[in-house]
Amino acid sequence: MLAGATLLIPLLLFALHRWFRSVVTDKHGHSGGGAMTDRVSQGTREDGDSQLSGEYETDLKHLKETIGQNDDVHFRECELAGYGARAVLIFVDGMQEEQLIDTHVMQVLMLKSDNDAQQGMKFPSGEELVSYFKQNLLPVTELTEVVGGRELRESILAGHTALMVEGMACALLVGSPRGKARAITEPTSEALLRGPRLGFTEVLSDNTAMLRRQGRTEQMEIKKYVVGNEIKRDLAIVYIKNIVNPELLQEVEKRVAKIDLDYIAESGYVEQLIEDDILSPFQQAQNTERPDRVMSALMEGRIALLLDGTPFALIVPVTFSMLLQSPEDYYERWMAGSLLRMLRFIAAFMSLMIPSMYISFISFHPGLIPTELAITIIEARQRVPFPSLVEVLIMEISIEILREAGVRLPRPIGSAMGIVGGLIIGEAAVQAGIVSPFLVIVVSVTAIASFSIPMYSAGITLRMLRFVGMFFAAALGIFGTILFFLLICSHLTKLESFGVPYVTPISPIRIRDWKDLFVRAPLTLMKRRPEMLKTVRKQRRH
Repeated sequence: MLAGATLLIPLLLFALHRWFRSVVTDKHGHSGGGAMTDRVSQGTREDGDSQLSGEYETDLKHLKETIGQNDDVHFRECELAGYGARAVLIFVDGMQEEQLIDTHVMQVLMLKSDNDAQQGMKFPSGEELVSYFKQNLLPVTELTEVVGGRELRESILAGHTALMVEGMACALLVGSPRGKARAITEPTSEALLRGPRLGFTEVLSDNTAMLRRQGRTEQMEIKKYVVGNEIKRDLAIVYIKNIVNPELLQEVEKRVAKIDLDYIAESGYVEQLIEDDILSPFQQAQNTERPDRVMSALMEGRIALLLDGTPFALIVPVTFSMLLQSPEDYYERWMAGSLLRMLRFIAAFMSLMIPSMYISFISFHPGLIPTELAITIIEARQRVPFPSLVEVLIMEISIEILREAGVRLPRPIGSAMGIVGGLIIGEAAVQAGIVSPFLVIVVSVTAIASFSIPMYSAGITLRMLRFVGMFFAAALGIFGTILFFLLICSHLTKLESFGVPYVTPISPIRIRDWKDLFVRAPLTLMKRRPEMLKTVRKQRRH
């Protein structure tokens, strides 16, 4: 029966996975309506919305009727006395630099125009008026013409300051949105002992500027897009032009262009909408707060996606080994970095398999345990009324609840609560006879091993699969544990991230890429970029 179940269960699971994936892909696959367009095309397409009429009273009245009911939208009207023309500044409170507006716009409009008129300069009209404001009147670096009504309203609500002048057939966007922003600090989710202390912020322009400072090369290209049907946000695709595989870049742009959603709240939305297999528990895009990690990925030939409003960037394509690597592996000497990396692989295996191995040995195969240890475990479990599966579930669920509570509580309280709560619950459970002391050791080792995984998202995946492995072990013993591990391995070998096999260079085997797999070879030996990425430039050195 065990042999038959071992044969039939994988076949049934793979058939169910294939059927369910086809159903979900047909309904929610990469077949959006092309809601994402770049900034240029977004400016020219107005979805049937009328353009500015050029009539000052009409355009101003229309703006007040559409967005003027918002209390944070201000209309600052003034008169260019020297020319006898009226002007209005439209802006959202708190989303622009007040000094820029006061000194470089308001003072210029109210003083310089009078001086020009007193010197006998004639007030231009039509297209000459726009050129006059751009070239002679407004001393600001960023000036953009807007002729569409919808684009003007969206730009104002996004934080731009708009200037409308009587006789001008368009509006001018002055400067760029500059609201209150968090200072650049060290990433909290990817702390390092050695390395840069810089982390991304929620402002896209600050993040792209950090990448520019990290890599001063003209080959780095940043393409900005607009995502979201109802609420729009900027998204940037970053890559190294003379390194990245053109087919990979085309595939990324194709998937991003098919995003069709009203609101993209965080880069996690983008990750879920562009991934290859939505039914896989493994992440197919790496998220990071570290500019140095992004820059290293770009130099390997990968692509980064940055979304305005979140400090987490996405790196694609991703492989399983990347989730267990840390930038510190490359900052330390190769022997120390290799040791730490191998420890992470061992810890990941322990975090995934130890509870299921405990259940299978205790419930089905106690003869595989050394006699002295088996006697000790049996004596410790004499007072435990539950089977091993229930016993492990009680402790694992308690640990997960404590971990989640520690994350949500204030930081000084959370860390103390996690440690003290675990000790108290474990000791109380042993004294009450609910669990055995040996299980407390097993669960503690499992929890500590999961903490060594550098990527939080990867740790969540292993924690989730750990429970699946426990049920396999409770049903089939050591056969179930082995079957569970083989199912994960077979799934990983079939999984891809933007056309790149997830477990490469293990499968398919690429011996040259093993220099940066379980061990990190000396930098002098890592002369080539990963073959799996099929980069334009294969060599890391000229």
